[in-house]
Amino acid sequence: MFSIGDFARYGRVSARMLRHYDAIGLLRPARTDPVTGYRSYAAAQLARLNRVIALKDLGFSLQQVAAILDEQLDAAELRGMLRLRRAELAAARDAAEARLGQVEARLRTIESEGHMSADDVVLKHTEPVLLAELSEVAASYGPEDIGPVITPLYQELFGRLAAAGLTPTGPGLAYYEAAPDGAGPEGTGDAVVVHAGVAIGREELAKAVRRGADGAGLGFDTVTLPGLDLAATVVHRGPMSRIVPTAQHLAHWIDGNGYRSAGYARELYLQCPDDQEQWVTEIQEPVVRA
Repeated sequence: MFSIGDFARYGRVSARMLRHYDAIGLLRPARTDPVTGYRSYAAAQLARLNRVIALKDLGFSLQQVAAILDEQLDAAELRGMLRLRRAELAAARDAAEARLGQVEARLRTIESEGHMSADDVVLKHTEPVLLAELSEVAASYGPEDIGPVITPLYQELFGRLAAAGLTPTGPGLAYYEAAPDGAGPEGTGDAVVVHAGVAIGREELAKAVRRGADGAGLGFDTVTLPGLDLAATVVHRGPMSRIVPTAQHLAHWIDGNGYRSAGYARELYLQCPDDQEQWVTEIQEPVVRA
């Protein structure tokens, strides 16, 4: 048997915590001296203590911990529960990091107001391009909703291109359009259709179609994306989660130079190494004279 101090030391907890667990019935001592009130613990009780601490550290309340332990879960069931909780916490951590990134992007937008050069905006005409693409609806046009949709789309698209024996002939090109009524969350009208595309050659596509007998077997859509008669373009450097300052800089230029937007901007991914800080993306916003 161990005194409460020794048991606390072996369990890497405080004696005060053990007294609290005793008071709420979560971990009773093996023996309590009726005269002195001294608590004594058995080595076998370390197993329950370990479970209590693991569940508490994963965010369960002490009442939930008691309910879980009283169900007499075996090690496999407990491990499965801990893995699920760990996955939930990891998802929450990732979401918090994403929100922090969005806050930092907004701060950069505020800090850069009035400091970005207008010389980096170029008016140009773009040519039509044959794209292989996959598409999906995003809840809004915000980076926090676009990112989780477009990244898996491109991963899936490149996998299907490889399976079809097709090699892209140019960089990725994403474009957007308003989603049909009712496609957004709760009918807000904020939803957009995300088209994740990449340039391909017509001859290579024809060969792939012949190999697959018909286009439906390729696993992706093909479209000839019309060129833009006039686009205000600017180069964005870094991850797309920080696109807001660049997009708003472009908006200021369009408004200040007698133009107006004629639709959603396209994104031409010029360089996309593993390190997103090294990404280079050309933003192409269709414009007309105001």
